[in-house]
Amino acid sequence: MQKYVCDVCGYIYDPAIGDDAAGIKAGTSFADVPADWVCPTCGIEKNSFSPAE
Repeated sequence: MQKYVCDVCGYIYDPAIGDDAAGIKAGTSFADVPADWVCPTCGIEKNSFSPAE
């Protein structure tokens, strides 16, 4: 699955890991992450992420 990187701080959302603190289970694709989810590092909105290379 595609990883996504925060355009502000560089945090990488890895679907294989998810985001336990936000209740997003491992295996959750970025497309399935709720729209109100924010970067756990800097708090920026989901729409400020880009596909990681």
